[in-house]
Amino acid sequence: METKVLTQEEVTSLKSVREKRIQLTENFGVIELRIQEFNNQKDILKEELKKLIQEELVLGKTLQQKYGDGSIDLEKGEFISN
Repeated sequence: METKVLTQEEVTSLKSVREKRIQLTENFGVIELRIQEFNNQKDILKEELKKLIQEELVLGKTLQQKYGDGSIDLEKGEFISN
């Protein structure tokens, strides 16, 4: 098997390409980690939204049972019946 020596320019180019690939791989890893963190935060917010919706439903039912059908003016703190 014959061995040939690469030029210094070729070696430098190959090393440069390898370093760029390593950096890109690391950057993709960082981005993927951030995506996972955002997804976790999104899941937490979804759960909070579900709880809020449930709270709204319970409050709405409670107020409807107490006051009947109508609407509420929050600025005045008044219930307006239908």
